Amino acid sequence: MFSQALRDIARPSQVEILEALKKSEGMPVSDLARAIGMSYMGVKQHCVALEKKGYLECWRIPRSEVGVGRPEKLYRLTEQVEPLFPQAGVELTLEFMQAVSEQFGETAPEKLLFRFFQKRRDEWQKRVQLGRSLVERCTRYVDIWEKHGASARVHHQAGEGLRLEEFHNPLAAVFEVYPNARRFEVQTMEQLLSSKVTIEERKVSKSGERLLYLLESL
Repeated sequence: MFSQALRDIARPSQVEILEALKKSEGMPVSDLARAIGMSYMGVKQHCVALEKKGYLECWRIPRSEVGVGRPEKLYRLTEQVEPLFPQAGVELTLEFMQAVSEQFGETAPEKLLFRFFQKRRDEWQKRVQLGRSLVERCTRYVDIWEKHGASARVHHQAGEGLRLEEFHNPLAAVFEVYPNARRFEVQTMEQLLSSKVTIEERKVSKSGERLLYLLESL
């Protein structure tokens, strides 16, 4: 989800830690170590360094096992980390859309955005629909989506159904100015996944918002 330029200059282990925490509401060092396949002490050292730089913050919660033992220390991202994630040239995009609106009328930007998502559908369709099941199609969709700057994952658990969890969308600022573009994206998802897609829940945290997309096979 990080740009290649950032990966080239950043420490790989720290990038992996930030990516893992982006997809959580906070994790202890032990869970982070398992998630990225690194030693406990190695992860701890990186977390301490990232905390000193302001990218992470920590807090303590009581142990889940009937409150026995010392409180557990968890790390989560701060607002400072958000600019590290791709923003899709938001400022330029919005200025361009405004110029288009002034030149060709108020509906012109949404027409362009509609065409953008049609093109995305056409470009992604062949790869996504190689998946035989909805889970496979969702996994392929997320793999491609993350290469375009998103942060997301497929969540499938008994009793909860299948859903996509979106942690970062490089078009979020565009959606704020042109709300119908979010609808265009959902329609694109439905066409690619052959599934009804509903936005189930929105949560806001210090490191950004999270959207949950509930999926149902057509």
